[in-house]
Amino acid sequence: MEMHEIRYFLAACQTLNFHRAAELVHVTQPAMTRAIQKLEADLGGDLFHRDAGHVRLTDFGCLMRTELDEILRRSEDAKRAARSFLRLEARPLTLGVMCTIGPQRFVAFLDAFRRRHPGIRISMVEGVANRITDLVMAGRVDAALLARPQPFDTRLRVEPIYSERFGLAFAEGHRFGMRNTLHLSDIRGETYLDRANCEYAGHIEWLCRSRGIEIESAYRSDREDWILAMVAAGMGICFMAEFPARRPGVCHRPVADPEIVRQVSLVSVAGRAHSPVVPLLGEALREHDWG
Repeated sequence: MEMHEIRYFLAACQTLNFHRAAELVHVTQPAMTRAIQKLEADLGGDLFHRDAGHVRLTDFGCLMRTELDEILRRSEDAKRAARSFLRLEARPLTLGVMCTIGPQRFVAFLDAFRRRHPGIRISMVEGVANRITDLVMAGRVDAALLARPQPFDTRLRVEPIYSERFGLAFAEGHRFGMRNTLHLSDIRGETYLDRANCEYAGHIEWLCRSRGIEIESAYRSDREDWILAMVAAGMGICFMAEFPARRPGVCHRPVADPEIVRQVSLVSVAGRAHSPVVPLLGEALREHDWG
């Protein structure tokens, strides 16, 4: 049973005249007749009574008309869905990413997403968390991966993606390497490297002050790569989430007293008409193995 046979049959049902039905679907009358005869053979019964030039549906034809009309409708729906999906694949996506997210970990996701949706063109905007949040609110990025110690603005839609622990990053051979976890107080007496763009910097400073722990910064930089290079060179230690700290020469131990955890979320403006690519991105982020 072919889809064109179903269309010819439904045209004949509409006109009850093979000649006019053939004109309606732009084929010859013999082609129309052959298609309906083949459909009758496939279905196993007559669809029409043909009496002295008059055509009318049999009871079997009436039953099949309902069924085949539904098949044709579903076929057209499937085609529309396919066209919509393929048009979606060609759309761009502007994604904000806070600069403290480790690129090694996120690049693996981007590679998987690109292979799954090769037509989507992603433009990434990197920056500090507050700036990226402002770009989301202004509609200059479609969505963003963000984390912050305080609750997000209630105008934002927040979908948790993964969490990671904060801890101390230090060079190979440092005394911290003998321990599985560290305490906030272990920072005392250490040369500290201040990550200027860390979205948890104020929160960590507040925790230290509340415990009478003073942080004395020897170096301060807004470049994560510079800080990590200095850590690897043994020039000091820094607070950092566990995944960005994964690079040669750098070790990391989580701080367990108190435990500091950041939740990385996909953030967009609630109620705003977004690019239809954003739901695809959210689904892929949630399904990705971040472990």
